[in-house]
Amino acid sequence: MSLGQSTFGPSWLSRRLLGWVWRLEHAFERARASGRAEDDTRIRIFFVLALFGAGFVTLAIGATHAALFSGAGRGDAVPAMGAARADLVDRNGEMLAADLLHYGLYIDPREIWDSNETRRALTANLPELTPERLERALRAGKRTFVVGGLTPEVRAHVHDLGLPGVSFEPEQKRVYPLGYTAAHLVGFADTGGEGLAGAEAALNDDIRNAAAGQGSVPLSIDLRIQAALEDELYKATAEFKPKGAAGVVVNVHTGEILGLASYPTFDPNQPGKASLDARLNRAAGAIYEMGSTFKGFTVAAGLDAKVATPSSTFDATHDFKLGYRTIHDYHATHAMLTLVVVFQHSSNIGTARLGEQIGADRLHAYFKSFGLLDPAKIELIETARPLTPRVWDDDTVASTSFGHGVNVTPLAIARAYSGLLNGGELLPLTIRKLPPNAQVHGPRIISRDTAATLLQIMRSNVSCTCGSGKSANVPGLNVGGKTGTGDKWDPLARRYSNTKQVSSFAAVFPTDGPLDAPRYFVLVLLDEPQRGKTGLDPTGGIVAAPAAGHIIERIAPFLGVQRRVDTAPFTPADTGTAAAAEEH
Repeated sequence: MSLGQSTFGPSWLSRRLLGWVWRLEHAFERARASGRAEDDTRIRIFFVLALFGAGFVTLAIGATHAALFSGAGRGDAVPAMGAARADLVDRNGEMLAADLLHYGLYIDPREIWDSNETRRALTANLPELTPERLERALRAGKRTFVVGGLTPEVRAHVHDLGLPGVSFEPEQKRVYPLGYTAAHLVGFADTGGEGLAGAEAALNDDIRNAAAGQGSVPLSIDLRIQAALEDELYKATAEFKPKGAAGVVVNVHTGEILGLASYPTFDPNQPGKASLDARLNRAAGAIYEMGSTFKGFTVAAGLDAKVATPSSTFDATHDFKLGYRTIHDYHATHAMLTLVVVFQHSSNIGTARLGEQIGADRLHAYFKSFGLLDPAKIELIETARPLTPRVWDDDTVASTSFGHGVNVTPLAIARAYSGLLNGGELLPLTIRKLPPNAQVHGPRIISRDTAATLLQIMRSNVSCTCGSGKSANVPGLNVGGKTGTGDKWDPLARRYSNTKQVSSFAAVFPTDGPLDAPRYFVLVLLDEPQRGKTGLDPTGGIVAAPAAGHIIERIAPFLGVQRRVDTAPFTPADTGTAAAAEEH
């Protein structure tokens, strides 16, 4: 036996304890023998105090050992508390997302008296608690995290059951009080406090930093505009039953997203229960061949390059062959068309002839400057890269001039049109609320004269009864726009489908007034709409333009846009042309 063991081992400790008790007992005997009862009482009081003191010391040592060396707090037993996140609010301060106090439930099987009673009580009162997780906790042999996100009410109810071994710890939970509203723009965060989608991911650092100062992060959207956008978009989806849809409202002078909707949608409070299709942000993360909405870009390029004016004529009397493609019109007029009527009639032949005059290299340069060949510049991580031609030649011009052969996101369309309609500067889109009267500038993409002319051409397409966008007209708001109906490519048949299409409408209002006057862009898109109750072909003019008009009528008061005298530029009398038929 070593020296350390003989001096400090268990036998030494027991001998010391017995010796101390023996001396204490003899002290009691001496006190009684001397007849001094008070000494006997003092000694007994001292003895009791010593026992209590030893007990407290033992408890303190045990608690310290449990805190330092038990499994509680480790990753396998207790999840880490989520990092605090600031509230997300709309531009008017309305709540979109917040951290609220919730509780995590823990079980320590070493303290449970009746496992069956604990199992029965928790199963009956916590439906979200799976039997498998509960059984693992009951057999763990240590304190274990079982379920989180319990509201104060649920926590109080379970606590009142008086179950030994069941305890709670406070935790923060991210809550989205409006549920499905603006779900794709707001996004969601995980339990660890990391943003995973939408603004939660895009502005993750800002949200965390604002939480430290007890502040909030205002987004650019206006909930009143968002509600109107979603309501009208969902009405259109209920009637035409598309596989998906998207809608966007933008302030063209600041790039602020005032509303963004995607269908189908999901509840960010329970993102794990939604399908990947429902969580897809179709405005930012899906790409489409947009069809005739692209004609606005080709017309802007032709006007800016001075190869055409509103009164320039284009031969649509017969089909047009360019490159390897033979181009037809959906409703052939077999007539000479001015540029304005090419736009109103949505003539593929006229637009392709304009594209030929612009030239492949120059058209490519314009589309590049419009931001159409790159992901839309915005904070959202979901913004998708477009699918663009590798070679720009006559065949490419023949397709891209009217929206085939290039796939872009709705946000890319919204950004490009905003740049054309704000006076000619390409701005980044933003989901941040900018200061009042913010001045935002970007690279010039067209001249101010071109921007002013395009505004009037778009207005003529809605104001004229011959225009493809006439169903978007709202009296007194001077709406302008361009329809789009793009046939979808069928990879199995290796041709464009005759039954599946993307129908859209790109709108602007108001078109009158100076270029720096308040102005807003609205885009509505339906992917593979079906024939509605009218039985008509579900083109952009049938399914998307009416929805855009309804949205504009509802949101104009929120934006301070007053009704005024309607303008009707470029009437048929001005251009000397026949009325146009419905577009494709």
